[in-house]
Parts: sequence; C-alpha cells; structure tokens
Amino acid sequence: MNKNIAAIMVLGILAAGCQTMYQATMEKFFGVEKRQFLEDAVVAVRNDQKKAQEEFKDAMTQLKELYAFDGGHLEGMYNKLKKSYEDSENQATNVSNRIENMHRIAGAMFAEWQQETREYQNPTFAANSKRQLNETKQRYNKLVESVKNSEKAMVPVLRQLKDHVLYLKHNLNAQAIGSLKVEASNIQSQIQEVIQHMNASINEANAFIQALTKGA
Repeated sequence: MNKNIAAIMVLGILAAGCQTMYQATMEKFFGVEKRQFLEDAVVAVRNDQKKAQEEFKDAMTQLKELYAFDGGHLEGMYNKLKKSYEDSENQATNVSNRIENMHRIAGAMFAEWQQETREYQNPTFAANSKRQLNETKQRYNKLVESVKNSEKAMVPVLRQLKDHVLYLKHNLNAQAIGSLKVEASNIQSQIQEVIQHMNASINEANAFIQALTKGA
C-alpha cells in the first residue's frame, strides 16, 4: 500500500479517536513495536500526573485564600475554587484513562514477548529473553503499584473538594467559611499526600522508561 494512503488512514483513525485501531495500523504499516507504544503510554501517564499535581496545588492555593478571607469579593474566590476543583477532577480522569491504556498495552507486549521466548532455537538466547521479560515485568508491577496508589489517593480529596464547593455554594458567607477552617486544614494535608504519591509515581515512571529504553 502507498505510504501516503497509509498516512491518510492513520490520520483518519486518529480523528476517530480509536487508540486500538491506531496502534494496529502503526504496527502494520510502519513497524512500530509494542515496546515503543508502552514507552509512549508510560510517558503519557507521567505527564498527566504532572498536570494533575499542578491542578491539586492550585486547589490548595484557592482553599488557603478562601479560608484566609478577611474581606473582599467572596463570590469571585468561590468561583476560582469551583473551577480548580473541576479542573482537578478532569485531570484525575485523564490520569485514570492513561493508566488503563498503559495497562492494556503492557499486557499485549508481555503476551507477545512470552510467545516469542518459545520461538528461540538457541537455548541461551531463550534464557536471556525470559530473564529480561521477568525483570521488565517486575519493574512494571512496581510502576503499576505506584500509579495506582497515586490514583487511589486522589479519590477522597476530590470528594472533599466537591463537598466544600457544594456547601459554599449555598452558604457563601464569612461565618460559614470560618466554620470550615478545620476541614480545610485536613484537606490541605491530604492534597500534600496526593502530591507526594504522584512524585513517587513520576519517579517510578522515569525509572521504567529509562530501563525500557536501554532494552530492559
């Protein structure tokens, strides 16, 4: 098939938003390996976690500003907090979607790799390949544990942020804000924990990418 036609097909698939079909097309026409897809997927998870960090940091800033209220435009401060919560929620969803895609690609790569270890005629090559496969799986499992911990830590924080936004929507006054200062302190501590989980996950992603690039 003409490369121009193949390129048009790829663009069409991308426009349709079908990641699985895109990957299949890239493998068929351009010889892109699953290893490269996995590396790209891990990079995407890492980058979206970095974006999520910034959104949660912004939410914490908005909370601090709102609960340090000492006169000013309350509605404007509330709107900033509401937007920050919505942005955090959207980015958390992006992270979850990226993790799901990464896990699916990893499963396909490991299944293909496992099959290929049975095709060697040279026993030394086969043994080396199996060892590399097991080492890569171990590193990947460590990465998955880290990103899942990060993903899980976001859930209660988002729930609390939503509670604050809903409560303040109907109680936007200095007295209500004063009554929630203790709760605000608790959620700020939880946001710090989320950020720490994300830092650990980002570091694991970087380590995995480095190892994968070197050939596992």
